[in-house]
Amino acid sequence: MQLVVPIVVVLVLLAVAAPVLVTRRRRGRSSELTRPREEEDTHDDASPARQIPDTVRGQGLGARVRALFGAGVSDDTWAGLEDLLIRADVGPVAAGDIVGRLREDYRLGVDPSELLRDELVGVLGEDEPLRLDGDELAVVMVVGVNGSGKTTTIGKLARRLVTEGKKVSLAASDTFRAAAGEQLDVWARRAGAHIVAQDRGADPGAVAFDAVKSASARGADVLIVDTAGRLHTKQPLMDELSKVKRVIEKAGARVDETLLVMDAQTGQNGVAQARAFTEAVEVTGVVLTKMDGSAKGGIVLAVREELGVPVRFVGVGEGADDLQPFDSRAFVDRLMSE
Repeated sequence: MQLVVPIVVVLVLLAVAAPVLVTRRRRGRSSELTRPREEEDTHDDASPARQIPDTVRGQGLGARVRALFGAGVSDDTWAGLEDLLIRADVGPVAAGDIVGRLREDYRLGVDPSELLRDELVGVLGEDEPLRLDGDELAVVMVVGVNGSGKTTTIGKLARRLVTEGKKVSLAASDTFRAAAGEQLDVWARRAGAHIVAQDRGADPGAVAFDAVKSASARGADVLIVDTAGRLHTKQPLMDELSKVKRVIEKAGARVDETLLVMDAQTGQNGVAQARAFTEAVEVTGVVLTKMDGSAKGGIVLAVREELGVPVRFVGVGEGADDLQPFDSRAFVDRLMSE
């Protein structure tokens, strides 16, 4: 009997405590599931970039760089700067190279944000206009993945060249995408350019060949060749781009410029895109589209740093006149202030 009473007491206590323990465990698990997403970050919470005061974190890159260096300069400071550049879409390779050079040039008393600004302008290099000089027909091939704004960019470029007094022809060699030819035809009428097109599904090289002959006969100054949007990972499609270029040369013209149209929000996939297109058709310049939103466009620094390809134009809106020559200093100012 003496043993029975303690056992009964223990069982009663367990019966009372068990629901409380289960409830606490459920609450703890629930709090983990409902924790705000901003607390989940792939970056180390202890990194210097994460320790920037909240009052500064929402400000531009320049302000965050000054705050980062405000507590002194150490290895962690440089790691934090690299982290900030990666967050601005500059990319890990380019960010590492840029920080390495800054570390060599930095001296106490120098404004780190101004040093970074000068370095980024230096990476982008001198602004380069299109090279369309000469008495013969100039040909511009335009390439890019679907959805980057390629056809719209061609229309805006045609409009710009016509405004400069040039006679422009367009080749609708994107014969695979539905309504691509119709879209380019609308832009041709808006820009005052002539267009050469065939039925959907026609051979892109044949369209380009006919366009060269037609543009030459009409005395055009510039021929802009649209091409089918394609994933850079699809090698047969990339090989077809090379074929279109060879056909243009067989028709008696040369490709003066090959412009790669890139969405400013592409991120690090843009480096792989640029590398693949450059290998296929020797890209000579980048057009960065959709810069009218919150996109930082830091990817162009990675493309310039790693591949040496300059930016020629930026698209800042949907209007026919919203294609502007790239201004490296204005671009860096925006990157540093947002």
